[in-house]
Amino acid sequence: MRQRTIAEKISCTGIGLHSGAPVHLILHPARANTGVVFQRLCGAQRIEIPACPEMLASTRLATSLGRGTATIGTVEHLLAAIYALGIDNVRIEVDGSEIPVMDGSAASFVFLIRAAGIYEQRESRQPLRIRRTCELGDGERSIRVEPARGLQVSYEVDYPHPAIGRQHIERLEVTPDTFEREICRARTFGFLHEVNELWRSGLARGGSLDNTVVLDESRVLNREGLRFADEFVRHKILDLIGDLALLGRPFWGHVKVRCGGHALHQRLVAELRRREGFESLGAGASEPTLLPWPQPAVL
Repeated sequence: MRQRTIAEKISCTGIGLHSGAPVHLILHPARANTGVVFQRLCGAQRIEIPACPEMLASTRLATSLGRGTATIGTVEHLLAAIYALGIDNVRIEVDGSEIPVMDGSAASFVFLIRAAGIYEQRESRQPLRIRRTCELGDGERSIRVEPARGLQVSYEVDYPHPAIGRQHIERLEVTPDTFEREICRARTFGFLHEVNELWRSGLARGGSLDNTVVLDESRVLNREGLRFADEFVRHKILDLIGDLALLGRPFWGHVKVRCGGHALHQRLVAELRRREGFESLGAGASEPTLLPWPQPAVL
């Protein structure tokens, strides 16, 4: 239950999924209680953008953070790797407007963090634990969180497409091992009929079969096929973990999602931050605690 950072600086280069522009990324160790902080390089300026809900700029097709006119897009895959591997403090230097997409999953970021090494710090971690149920709904989409020890996820997707259909994973316990083995390699996906519209909107300029699972009306177009039979729902879980990382603490609860996406994930994050009652884990405490919540609400 100690805070952790990376043991040394490490970097990579890639392209932005939506911008198509080259991006250089550097992860730096950070002092205890720093949290996860992005540093956007804008000419001679370094603009700090903490990974927190207050910095949320957009949830359209990805999670983007911003401060003033400086934004950083597609942060969720990197944040998922940082969260799942138990990194509390890191500074992330980016010289572009987007985190590099790499292969469309979080596997490259897991590799980077493992290559840098993980350093345990003296200060205690402060997880957050939910004691009572919270639920938000939006038509067929819903997200619910219940008490649990550690982070557990149940996720369901249902697409009217023969290569996807209904996929469901029940009560996955998110640990470094399960994330590396079952989640981090799941890639982002998209539909061929949407590509022209995205291009007209100035999006997906860096997308290709090398970093995206692409589907036409009936099948997956990638020559190598899928990495998992249910890769689509696994990628949604990856996105959820990255979005929950904006809470700024390890989170204890069972999150259940049906037909979710970044916007719904971030509604939950905002609601959890809004409600009074979170109590940080104090030094020497045996487990996280939370003051009682109001009765379950459907918002």
